[in-house]
Amino acid sequence: MRKLVLLDSGPLGMATHPQAKSPIHQECSQWLNNLPLKGYIVGLPEIADYEVRRELIRAGKTQGIKRLDALKSQLQSQKLYFPITTATMLLAAQLWAQARQAGTPTADPKALDGDVILAAEAMLLASQSHQVIVASTNISHLSQFVDAREWQTI
Repeated sequence: MRKLVLLDSGPLGMATHPQAKSPIHQECSQWLNNLPLKGYIVGLPEIADYEVRRELIRAGKTQGIKRLDALKSQLQSQKLYFPITTATMLLAAQLWAQARQAGTPTADPKALDGDVILAAEAMLLASQSHQVIVASTNISHLSQFVDAREWQTI
């Protein structure tokens, strides 16, 4: 069974931030580079790419976009970039509705809920005999559905 770490937008943003001089950004980049040494495979869900990319574009952070593109290209070549599929969106819609029915919504009712899309992707990958962990900076919503951990604990 492959141990797959899916990056949420928090760690992905820190690892690709163009001014990664802060200790936390450097620590996150080092953590990302060391994951394979710990036996983990790193995966990039398209929803996390989208969430980070839109902010980099808005802020005009061209170096960050280049870093994100480089990571995406590297992971695509290894088949570890996971595009949003119809199956992902159908499961995400179910998760969104279940969370609302249970009184534990994960986003504003009118928001495109990235957390349920990411959780759906993780669940689908787990159904393919992967041990999937979502690395995040905020696990409160994700952990309703999947194994989500603060990135430093992985």
